[in-house]
Amino acid sequence: MHSPRRPSRRVLVLSGVAVTCIVAGTTWWLTRSEPAAAQSATMTVTRTTFKETVSASGTIEPAKQADLSFAVAGTVTKVLVTEGQKVRKGDVLAIVDDSLLESEVTAKESALDAAETRLDDDEDADASDTQLASDRAAVVNAETQLALAKEALADAKLRSTINGTVASVEVAVGDSVGAEGGDGTTAQVTVVSAQRFVVDAQVGTGDIDGVKKGLQVEITPTGATEPIYGTVATVGRVATAQDNGAATYPVTVDVTGRKKNVFAGTSATLEIIVKEVDDVLAVPSMALRTDDAGTYVYKMVDGKRVRTPVETGETYGAQTEVTSGLSEGDVVEVLAFDRVPGSGGQQGGGNSEMPAVPPGGMVFQDGGPTFEKAP
Repeated sequence: MHSPRRPSRRVLVLSGVAVTCIVAGTTWWLTRSEPAAAQSATMTVTRTTFKETVSASGTIEPAKQADLSFAVAGTVTKVLVTEGQKVRKGDVLAIVDDSLLESEVTAKESALDAAETRLDDDEDADASDTQLASDRAAVVNAETQLALAKEALADAKLRSTINGTVASVEVAVGDSVGAEGGDGTTAQVTVVSAQRFVVDAQVGTGDIDGVKKGLQVEITPTGATEPIYGTVATVGRVATAQDNGAATYPVTVDVTGRKKNVFAGTSATLEIIVKEVDDVLAVPSMALRTDDAGTYVYKMVDGKRVRTPVETGETYGAQTEVTSGLSEGDVVEVLAFDRVPGSGGQQGGGNSEMPAVPPGGMVFQDGGPTFEKAP
């Protein structure tokens, strides 16, 4: 049982050398009491990658888990593993007293010998077809009973069904066990896959349509500074109501490769990449201007502003794709707003300006271009 997870949310990530216009700068300019002093800045046009992601949270679990219990009743005589021990598929984990089971095999072997002897004698005596049919049925039944007795004897040894690590041992020498662990609710030995994990996550109703099997996922375990990666393995279609009333859908993510420093039960945040567009030539939407003649930008050529018609494509957050009119390396003018002259927004007068926002009301991701004052 996992604790409720926060609803997923959809975000847009600009990677590479993309620059993101922060909404706060525009909001501040639109709500100020006096006009801002319009200035211009420049940006070098580059190509970048846009990612649209769905954010979610979940719990890291073993990729495989075998909850093992004895299939026969008896008294435990040996426990051969401890918690944390690595095992292979087929390894014996514990043993129950098999003396009665061995006796049962011996008895069933004797019964089969007797049935086969009876069939041979009746065939030699030219017994009726009805008698021979009965004899053959008795042989088949004796063979079945012997096979079951041998299977029960084999089940006296509890074996691992997967390669992995022993996660728990709930049985000790001297314990009396029933078939399938008695009540069938508690595993006597649990083995989990070693260094291979999945993440059980929940995605909200507003985002689930975009989540498909095979999508790449960035996974950040709680306390980690670097993400690990995975792919969407399954997408559930039956919603579950969380404690806060929100409906979510289960999504399972396979963690890629073997991980040494990842632990089952750890919570994690996920970014499911539902859309990724590579090699996009884009400019801040604030660089675009439109009039009756169409959409254009001011390109800087030899220190001069040159009106340059452009054609645009998709808009990604505060960035707009340019499909023609510009090339990588071009420098364009971006409309910016500096401090508000003469505003009384501070005690004792003086100019008011939005704090912590660089010229142009822009913020930059790591590796982003640098704005410069246009001539």
